[in-house]
Amino acid sequence: MNALSTQQHTIIALVQDRPGVLTRVAGLFRRRGFNIASLAVGASEQKGLSRLTFVVTGDQYTVEQATRHLEKLIDVVKVSNISEEDVVARELALIKVRATPSNRSEILEMVNLFRAKVVDVGTRSLVVETTGEEDKIDALYDLLKPFGILELMRTGRVAMVRGKTGGRVSDDVGADAIIMGRNGAVAERAVSSAPGHYEGV
Repeated sequence: MNALSTQQHTIIALVQDRPGVLTRVAGLFRRRGFNIASLAVGASEQKGLSRLTFVVTGDQYTVEQATRHLEKLIDVVKVSNISEEDVVARELALIKVRATPSNRSEILEMVNLFRAKVVDVGTRSLVVETTGEEDKIDALYDLLKPFGILELMRTGRVAMVRGKTGGRVSDDVGADAIIMGRNGAVAERAVSSAPGHYEGV
């Protein structure tokens, strides 16, 4: 298999916070045959807009096609491929691992080593919460696997361009910009005091 076809790319989309938007976006990817490795969505700093983070597997052509088709959706305000940018990327995972009195201390040592934390203790299991890059989560999972993984939940990657002069944001939509929908209507006029206006830390 060509290594380029298995590369992962991070795409950020700023969308209208309306019912059915996520369904339409996911449907577009399904119809076009794009492979989504992960998808995370949540509210943005601008009222009425949500931000989606996609991790798409494929070559550069695939990513360009995915971005182009996303931009055609009426609810999508802005799409950016930040794969080549200097970003902060994180993922959260909850891992439920089988635990007994004899191995509980060993599991806790591994959890502490990865700066993770135990958020639930049962008579036969522990729930571990860990946050970080995908490689860190994969490594902790692999170490806990011999004990018996009962359940795993991962949020998928969320990413943000690191702070630079001018307060650039991940989707290049500044806080002072007038956000225009595809139908030509003004979706939101952000004020200068909005969080996205300030430089990152």
